[in-house]
Amino acid sequence: MNNKEKNPFLKPFKTPFDTVPFDKITKENFMPAVEKGLEDAWKNIEKIKENTDDPNFDNTILAFEISGELLDKVANTYFNLYSAESDDEFKALAQKISPMLAEFQSKVLMDPELFKRVEKIYQNQEGLNDEQKRLVEKFYKQFVRNGALLPPEKKKRLKEINTEISTLGPKYSQNVLKATNAFELHITDEAELEGIPQNAKDAAAFTAKKKGKESGWLFTLQIPSVMPVLKYANNRKLRETISRAFSARAYKGEFDNREILKKIADLRQERAELLGYKTHAEYVLEERMAEKPKTVADFLERIYSIAYPAAKDEVRELAKLAKELDNIDELNSWDSSYYAEKLKKIKYDFDEEELRPYFKVENVVQGLFKVAEKLYNITFAELKNIPVYHADVKVYELKDQDGSHLGLLYIDLFPRETKRSGAWMTNFKTQGYENGEIRRPHVGIVANLTPSTDKNPSLLELNEVKTLFHEFGHALHGLLSDCTYKTLASPNVYWDFVELPSQIMENWVMEKQALDLFAQHYKTGEKLPDELIQKVKDAENFNKGMSNIRQLSFGFLDMAWHGQDPRKVDDVIAFEDKVNEKTRLYPKVDGGSISCIFSHIFAGGYSSGYYSYKWAEVLEADSFLLFKDKGIFNQEIADSFRKNILSKGNTAPPMELYVKFCGREPDPDAMLKRDGLLK
Repeated sequence: MNNKEKNPFLKPFKTPFDTVPFDKITKENFMPAVEKGLEDAWKNIEKIKENTDDPNFDNTILAFEISGELLDKVANTYFNLYSAESDDEFKALAQKISPMLAEFQSKVLMDPELFKRVEKIYQNQEGLNDEQKRLVEKFYKQFVRNGALLPPEKKKRLKEINTEISTLGPKYSQNVLKATNAFELHITDEAELEGIPQNAKDAAAFTAKKKGKESGWLFTLQIPSVMPVLKYANNRKLRETISRAFSARAYKGEFDNREILKKIADLRQERAELLGYKTHAEYVLEERMAEKPKTVADFLERIYSIAYPAAKDEVRELAKLAKELDNIDELNSWDSSYYAEKLKKIKYDFDEEELRPYFKVENVVQGLFKVAEKLYNITFAELKNIPVYHADVKVYELKDQDGSHLGLLYIDLFPRETKRSGAWMTNFKTQGYENGEIRRPHVGIVANLTPSTDKNPSLLELNEVKTLFHEFGHALHGLLSDCTYKTLASPNVYWDFVELPSQIMENWVMEKQALDLFAQHYKTGEKLPDELIQKVKDAENFNKGMSNIRQLSFGFLDMAWHGQDPRKVDDVIAFEDKVNEKTRLYPKVDGGSISCIFSHIFAGGYSSGYYSYKWAEVLEADSFLLFKDKGIFNQEIADSFRKNILSKGNTAPPMELYVKFCGREPDPDAMLKRDGLLK
């Protein structure tokens, strides 16, 4: 049997819905498949260039759109596994694969003959429909923004930059994961854990057993392990230890990211200048709703001007309580969540742990489906015959109201040492034209939620439920896409628009009508009591000043790295400290760095884009008013949201789509009003 016959990528998958045959793929399959994918893609590019007919949409634009189908399939599978299920040996392949892909992309997008054909169609779009015109413009800009108009020596340098950046991102990401996994705190005296909920202690005891400890409790830097300590541990020293360790990941020592992130920022700046932009932020924002760095700066400043005074008041209130209860003279960052929980209990007689028994993970997942079914007349059913990359992964088929197949949803929810931290939505197959027909999407939700233990099933805290609804919003965006071309399909939209479908979904978590569909006690089956729902609602805007400032601090830091020349920065920590001064609410703590673990901007797609979480929050706060006004399951509004936002991808400018849905432009203060910060 030759290699082609052995390699699952190099033959038809022959799986249900043409799903990735994870059960047949080995790490040895990737390099040969990437090489074959590159070879096939370049042959297809050559065919476009050699075509003697006048350039037109089909022989150039569509041919380019589908030129790398095998390559896309292999690379997409590799990077999905890289994030969700991979060991060091598998991750090491990124140092070969990433530069090969970056070099190939540069070669294609700087090819003068190919660009000439694209440019000719861009200059004469007669006879094309709106979606085709949008794709032509997208490709033309992509070529220009990747150096097609540069002279040869500048093209050469740009290729080198792109290749180097492509290896640095995975290195940065790997360091964060390794640093997270490297920390373990084993506690043998239960008195040290006073205040921590039993559920969290059971989880720590279970982790200790799994790690071969005979007794005691083991705490890690995974979020489900960290948060109960910071929120509930009476032991201030324990809170400090966990807090310092969490912020010190990938700073100094074996997994230090300072040099890597500085190099990434410097190379991005050099690339922007080569392409005629003042900064990386200016380059990025050209293709965002915000358009310019000044718009982002003004937007962040407006929220800051309202939220910072509110946050200072909130901190003063916590400091007063800490002094009264425990005679603490100076409140620190590791005290914030702890005293916030105490204050919330005093003000609203509400402790979020009371909710946990009502949020068994299986019920919450069914809740996602029930909410979506009521909104969009769709149905989800679990499939057992789809290959998966880990036993934790479940797969569901989505069908429309007429029974037609809409797509597949993979769900992978619990922490593993082979999975990066955080939560994300991903595409295994984007909706759109492939192999001569329009295919439906395969998308995934990946997270690190509270896992089950030997004593309890997985019971989620409220924020974890919101996280699930958030990522499910992204998933619906991908699943309900109805475009012709993958490049324009949902969720391939502007970054400051992409969070609208995800963030609006979080609103249903706070509504009784939605909670009644799924929130029931895991032992008794009783529904979440009305008085508890009311407490959740009453406490909804608690410490909103602080939560806004936390998000703004990340947005300001992102724009500081990318909105000026970072080559002038000599010391990463001194630079970060200066930026953070503006939003600092607690005394500065040495020994940690946000920049070193800020994967969103240094290893993800959010550079010069972290502001988009707040930007989209304005859009979703404004949008949800329509649902609140006419009913959270109002069919007319839901149909309009599906038709004008979820299904349309990047086939029209985002503001145009928003106005079609909402009937007007958004109220810029909608979020501040919703958060109770502006009357």
